[in-house]
Amino acid sequence: MIDNLTNNQEYKTKAVFFDRDGVVNMRAVKDYIKTEKEFHFLPDFVEFFGKLINSDYKTFLITNQQGVGKGIMSVEQLEQVLKFMQNELSGFYGKGFDDIFYCTDLAETGSYFRKPNPGMILQAIDKWKIDKQTSWIIGDSPSDVIAGRRAGIRTVLIGNYKHIDIPEADYIIKSLIEIEKHVPIFNNQTT
Repeated sequence: MIDNLTNNQEYKTKAVFFDRDGVVNMRAVKDYIKTEKEFHFLPDFVEFFGKLINSDYKTFLITNQQGVGKGIMSVEQLEQVLKFMQNELSGFYGKGFDDIFYCTDLAETGSYFRKPNPGMILQAIDKWKIDKQTSWIIGDSPSDVIAGRRAGIRTVLIGNYKHIDIPEADYIIKSLIEIEKHVPIFNNQTT
């Protein structure tokens, strides 16, 4: 089982996991991002990602995409949007995310891989030998925070939340612009 593998001393890779919609790109209003034309990066993300890829962190996208499970879009459409995103990031910075994990299961299935469950994160931890103590998830939903906690990594929640609302979050910030000021992500602090 993946959970048993992630406590290994050999796991030394530092990682930042990103939720997609609302963190990397603008959310579609009451819909899903189905085409390249509907995908628009959030400027704060583009700036932060540029700094992050020049650090010693690996970057991962961890995203629930139940629009596929609902039949609103196909896996091919989802993968085309993700390919577009990666190509755009590569055009800006010479590389995109180190890896992408997505779950197309419906919320009501209780899938181990669908956030708030930690399956996608633990899969990445095992595949990339990630050190949980030096790794983070950045999301805009309580389910991102809960998944991070369940996986044993630190959490950053973006949005107009208060710690009383989401006590599991290590940090709550209004936007990625605030991350360097408030979150010790670019130094050796682990608590």
